[in-house]
Amino acid sequence: MKIVTARKKKRDFEPQTFLAVIGEGRTLIPIKKNQTIYSQGEACDAVFYIQKGKIKLTVVSENGKEATIGILNPGDFFGEGSLAGQRVRMGSAAAMTDCELMRIKKKAMMLALHREHAFSDLFTAYLLGRNIRYEADLVDQLFNSSEKRLARILLLLAHFGKEGVPETVIPKISQETLAEMVGTTRSRVSFFMNRFRKLGFIHYNGGLEVHSSLLNIVLHDSSA
Repeated sequence: MKIVTARKKKRDFEPQTFLAVIGEGRTLIPIKKNQTIYSQGEACDAVFYIQKGKIKLTVVSENGKEATIGILNPGDFFGEGSLAGQRVRMGSAAAMTDCELMRIKKKAMMLALHREHAFSDLFTAYLLGRNIRYEADLVDQLFNSSEKRLARILLLLAHFGKEGVPETVIPKISQETLAEMVGTTRSRVSFFMNRFRKLGFIHYNGGLEVHSSLLNIVLHDSSA
């Protein structure tokens, strides 16, 4: 008599499905433009994944000075400090456009990272890529002129150097925000933006459009 053994089909895990579908510990939340997602000092108990929209990360010093430390896009994570033992938020996050976010509770995130290698690989690759970006930001601040720093930030916001078609940066992005990111004054940002526009590197057409020719500022020495 032939013995037939049943094999249990291995459950397939799709990281993108996990990040897109509501489930245990995961909530899809719509966020309106300018709405605060969390504030500095609040309890740190969840990680967020951006499905649509742009998010601005800021931090405020003890003397009340605010700095923009990052602008995030679809496919980015934020708020992952909870996974490293942070009890309160070290900064704030707010929506720059209408957004859709997946909110993942710390327990659900830790469980997925522990059980699902495909997801842990994706998340690790994201963190490594962002760490490289932070190192590049530090070098940029230490050694490059404010004009080069502004050009690099505009190119990053427009996704140059990434897969896909470069896009309009952000409709009506304020020069104050750009100045915070560059580490200079609004008047200097205004001067450089006017210069970039006259040279044809940027264009205003219902939003700020960045051309690949702006790479000339980053790749060559500037006197500013």
